[in-house]
Amino acid sequence: MAKNIQAIRGMNDYLPKDTALWQRIEGTLKKVLDGYGYSEIRLPIVEQTPLFKRAIGEVTDVVEKEMYTFDDRNGDSLTLRPEGTAGCVRAGIEHGLLYNQEQRLWYIGPMFRYERPQKGRYRQFHQLGAEVFGLHGPDIDAELILLTARWWKALGIAEHVKLELNSIGSLEARANYRNALVGFLEQHVDVLDEDCKRRMYRNPLRVLDSKNPEVQALLNDAPRLSEYLDEASCAHFTGLCELLAQAGIPYTINECLVRGLDYYNRTVFEWVTTSLGAQGTVCAGGRYDSLVEQLGGRAVPAVGFAMGLERLVLLVQALNPDFTAPPTIDVYLISSGAGAQSAAMQLAERVRDALPQLKLMTNYGGGNFKKQITRADKWGACVALILGENEVAAQQVVVKDLRSGEQETLAQSETAARLAQMLS
Repeated sequence: MAKNIQAIRGMNDYLPKDTALWQRIEGTLKKVLDGYGYSEIRLPIVEQTPLFKRAIGEVTDVVEKEMYTFDDRNGDSLTLRPEGTAGCVRAGIEHGLLYNQEQRLWYIGPMFRYERPQKGRYRQFHQLGAEVFGLHGPDIDAELILLTARWWKALGIAEHVKLELNSIGSLEARANYRNALVGFLEQHVDVLDEDCKRRMYRNPLRVLDSKNPEVQALLNDAPRLSEYLDEASCAHFTGLCELLAQAGIPYTINECLVRGLDYYNRTVFEWVTTSLGAQGTVCAGGRYDSLVEQLGGRAVPAVGFAMGLERLVLLVQALNPDFTAPPTIDVYLISSGAGAQSAAMQLAERVRDALPQLKLMTNYGGGNFKKQITRADKWGACVALILGENEVAAQQVVVKDLRSGEQETLAQSETAARLAQMLS
């Protein structure tokens, strides 16, 4: 017997029992985005490898260790997208979306990183991201944070996620701070673990992200990034903090928050939780005002965020179990006897014509009435429509409320109106 082929480690199947909840959560997120005037953009899963090397930074963990990169038949180096911002910027430049105009965009879909799979962190994972182009001020930074805060309320998890903020300043200010931080770390190499030693010269700001308690204790005495911020970045950050305070959004300033991708400047933020173990970041983003120019376009201010949907689904399941998917179907159509199957198909189509939003499933494969009622319960139906030989001959249908057990017989022509009344 041939050996079964299984899914790749860290790339998971999501079965119908899972996708119903995913669809409800995604629908909630999309409704809020629509309410803020954001438009969907759909992007390729595969991009040219240099796009990510130039955008993310060649000395980041993502580019060095995590990307799925391969040569196609033409010898071109291609990469499964590890994140969405670079592709969104590429599309904006390519299609002329970014110049002398404002864009508020969102996207959703799978991303790929070669990592050790663990709960909420997979090799194929799904993100929803939003990107805004053409706006300089802290007000749009604040709107993105307000939008995400509205998500948490809609999903019933607002009490379990906290906002952390920081400003990492301009590229020039960050370069000055980088030199000071490297000088400090060189004096304390004996405390650094191997990962921090590797990052010390190549990407020293990532040392601030270290989870090593000894390194974090050392960083209490390190130079502060806030001491190196340029005046414009300070003003921008002050403006953002004031807007959030006025809007009633609590936050904590975390000076070790730098984000892992090289393209960020000024504002960076994360929504974090203690309810998912080690994987505490739910949603994160910030400004990247130099990225469009870095990828070959004219300079355009930009800000955005991305959110891992696997972690969000886990969080909703853990903290708001009442946020469940609606029943798979509303109505189950049962039939038995000569001519009943054809009559059932025709009745189902007439009902769908009249009630296009109705979720109606027709029984196929036979079975007695008891078995068909059991199937209706399995699918979560609220109402059963029943057609036997007598009902077909009389152009009638039995309408049974599966919750109360009450039923009535009426003309088939009245079915849609009665269902609309029962399910309203």
